[in-house]
Amino acid sequence: MKLDSKYFDSIRVSSKRQQSAKQQTRAPVCQWKGCDRPGPHKAPKGRGRDGEYFHFCIDHVRQYNQEYNYFDGMSDAEVSNFRKDAMTGHRPTWKTGANAWAHGTRDGARSAEAEARVQATARTTRKFRSSRTETSTFRRQLKPLERKSLRVLDLGDEASREDIKTRFKELVKIHHPDANGGDSRSEEKLREILQAYNYLKQSGLV
Repeated sequence: MKLDSKYFDSIRVSSKRQQSAKQQTRAPVCQWKGCDRPGPHKAPKGRGRDGEYFHFCIDHVRQYNQEYNYFDGMSDAEVSNFRKDAMTGHRPTWKTGANAWAHGTRDGARSAEAEARVQATARTTRKFRSSRTETSTFRRQLKPLERKSLRVLDLGDEASREDIKTRFKELVKIHHPDANGGDSRSEEKLREILQAYNYLKQSGLV
């Protein structure tokens, strides 16, 4: 644009000082007693009045902030409880395994409904565990070598996994060479026991 244009004088750019002056004129008057300057700075009114603010000038907002005490009027115990609650965002907490119904923070109807759900879940879990136990105790028909291995351990066809392990440990202690003064017959028996146990383990019975 040319400097001698008729439109040049109609353009005005306000300075930062002018903008600041306009903002101050729009701001409310400082609420500090005896101060009549603009108060563009907000300061919280205090505990229990969340979202409410005073309007102060820069000098008085600084003074207010230095003297401000959110815990004013609270006892030491109340301050301590407030700080503990602040760690969880002032939300309710419970011990592990507890819930809102157990602590009475929900109404009775909801509590009864929740209890019914818990009982139903417990029954389902018990049935599932029972069926798993029955399945695990079921055993396929034993092979001849499996039966023979059980006989070596002095066990019957119905012996469980724990029975086999327990009996194996007992026989190893009985027939170990150190417990029999190096008797060759004990060594032979121990070798037979180890072979039988290893075969049962390979077969999946242990």
